[in-house]
Amino acid sequence: MTTADSRKIADFWFDPICPWAWMTSRWMLEVEKLRPVETRWHVMSLAVLNEDREDQPEKYKKNLPNAWRPVRVLIAAAQEYGDKVLGPLYTELGTRFHNQGLPNNRETIEAALVAAGLPAELADAADSDEYDAEVRASHQQGISLVGEDVGTPVIAVDGADGERVAFFGPVVTPTPRGEAAARLWDGTLLVASTPGFFEIKRTRTAGPSFE
Repeated sequence: MTTADSRKIADFWFDPICPWAWMTSRWMLEVEKLRPVETRWHVMSLAVLNEDREDQPEKYKKNLPNAWRPVRVLIAAAQEYGDKVLGPLYTELGTRFHNQGLPNNRETIEAALVAAGLPAELADAADSDEYDAEVRASHQQGISLVGEDVGTPVIAVDGADGERVAFFGPVVTPTPRGEAAARLWDGTLLVASTPGFFEIKRTRTAGPSFE
């Protein structure tokens, strides 16, 4: 899919609590500066993805209920003010959760809402299941493109051959900047567009670097 000015639309599904998705999302903003790409943001949920998985560490399982809170707020904001608010609100949430190391609580969420130009009262959605069906629907839209054995982020875009392709990742740290970001984008599209291509992977030897 392309816009009138031939910019590719990159649909990007994210959970704001995931530090690796945050790294990738900041990379996408770099890519937009150097390639004809426009990112369209969508919500997915690690809580939904992992709710029935028995092999998760106990500490991780205990945190899943809290993982619902920001995605509910994102969906509530989008329903009230349109999908255009998802990118700015994600930036404000992610900056606080990851760069600033603030907790996933009401105070942090309210501050992110206000900074994004949205009413702080939208934080009420964090503790309500009113938006859970919409969270699940948005999550399913993204995860169905790549399968259940991956996580966030999921990106869908026109590939090198013009066909729509979707993939998990890339998982990278620190966020590539400038031409390095553009080269990674070109290479990712190239491999993702290859018929029958599934995976390149190596063991992570560093955590996310938010510099």
